[in-house]
Amino acid sequence: MDKRIATLAEAVADIPDGATVMIGGFGGSGAPIELIHALIDRFLATGSPKDLTVINNNAGNGHVGIAALIEQGMVRKMVCSFPRSADPRVFTDKYLAGEIELELVPQGTLAERIRAGGAGIPAFFTPTSFGTDLAKGKPVQEFEGRSYVMERWLKADFTLIKAELGDHYGNLTYRMAARNFSPIMAMAGAKTIVQVTRAVEPGGIEPENVITPGIFVDAIVEVPAPAQEEALNRADTHYPEVQA
Repeated sequence: MDKRIATLAEAVADIPDGATVMIGGFGGSGAPIELIHALIDRFLATGSPKDLTVINNNAGNGHVGIAALIEQGMVRKMVCSFPRSADPRVFTDKYLAGEIELELVPQGTLAERIRAGGAGIPAFFTPTSFGTDLAKGKPVQEFEGRSYVMERWLKADFTLIKAELGDHYGNLTYRMAARNFSPIMAMAGAKTIVQVTRAVEPGGIEPENVITPGIFVDAIVEVPAPAQEEALNRADTHYPEVQA
């Protein structure tokens, strides 16, 4: 099955109002900038999608990527570990104004909740956050004399990630640290959309080098020269041009 999509606009066309969207990236590393801004372009043209719940490691930097989604008022809730990172002004202003919700999740717990969602595990226990405000209202059980907090899986309607190589079947490789959350997010999304730096023919990726199997991928779109969040923010760019 050929999973290639011709344009970024087509790739994000089905994301509706109120969707839960996982977005790969650890800061700017692995962030699918072009997919995010294609979603923003659609919002500016049509007013949709809005009221999104976004799951990511952080809440964006500067005016690019996730920060730009928030700045446009498209995000109702952020689920993340680091709402305050290098330049969090957009999220901070919206949060202090009561215009966005925050679910704060310790980083290891965030990763495990996403992995559990992809693996079909509805809940698990962890000692992280026990005795803190983050554990309030959550079930607690004792195992071998230590208290553990129950955490629920995280799943998404859509996952947006960036990969280095992708073949027509959706098999993926990643570039170095850009891999981060993307493999587990691909498993936890009902529909996973991937921007790849280079699309290759079937067989163009050695089987032992495949990180994300194509069974977890629904669509790929080629973006040969992807933007980097940090570079765009240094240039004080708000919204980079994306492919139509």
